[in-house]
Amino acid sequence: MSDLFYDAAPNATRIAPPRPQPRKYPDKKPTHVYLFGTCVIDIMFPDAGFDAIRLLEREGITVHYPQEQGCCGQPAYSSGYIEQAKEVAKAQIALFENDWPVVIPSGSCAGMMRLHYKELFHDEPEVLAKVNALSERIYELGEFLLYVSKIQLKDQGQKTKIALHTSCAARREMNTHLHVRQLLDQLENVERIDHDHESECCGFGGTFSVKMADISGAMVLDKTKALKDTGVDQVVSADCGCLMNINGSLEKQNESLRGQHLATFLWLRTGGTHHE
Repeated sequence: MSDLFYDAAPNATRIAPPRPQPRKYPDKKPTHVYLFGTCVIDIMFPDAGFDAIRLLEREGITVHYPQEQGCCGQPAYSSGYIEQAKEVAKAQIALFENDWPVVIPSGSCAGMMRLHYKELFHDEPEVLAKVNALSERIYELGEFLLYVSKIQLKDQGQKTKIALHTSCAARREMNTHLHVRQLLDQLENVERIDHDHESECCGFGGTFSVKMADISGAMVLDKTKALKDTGVDQVVSADCGCLMNINGSLEKQNESLRGQHLATFLWLRTGGTHHE
């Protein structure tokens, strides 16, 4: 949905970004990273943010979390409010001055910062130079764990069956579905059950779910039915916007099945605990 502009703002225009190209990953694991926590994780799924930090710290990496961070600007951008999106984006760009990777536990937010910032500032050369440098340091969490940290997971949980939901924006822009599958496949007691709606949008789409609530509601019902039909114990996703939508629908249906963020799932499966 983040590739669409609706008629929310007058004279909204955009240039479609190129598909992400294969990238060269660092040969050496960094000792410091930034975490961009995303506004949805901050407000709705704080455990996912803390568990992302725990996973990174267990890899021997010092995690820095700029307290001033907020939204990546995607809702305004996707609704055609370009100037407002620029204001939000500039505030985020200013926070990551050191030459450290920026790890984001959301493929859609990572896609916004890695790809769409370039289009957002295509007519501002001074800002664009900073954006181009930043984009090369943007990593979705699963991508970073797999290809930069080269994490090796040891499953310490009981046998379980899970279904994967991958954000359509994250699939399209960051290949998150491929990263998540490879990480889950390291867990010997986890059986991943494929379902025929994995690549379909859950209906969230940020502002789409507000502007087109009836269509969004029908889409999430299709998604949750496909997930329930698998008979799995749990749903795993790397995007909390989708989880918020899917879990909300499942709760409304009085279903016990729930989705969990990848960071929390990996942390708990590999011996991590949560302390009150």
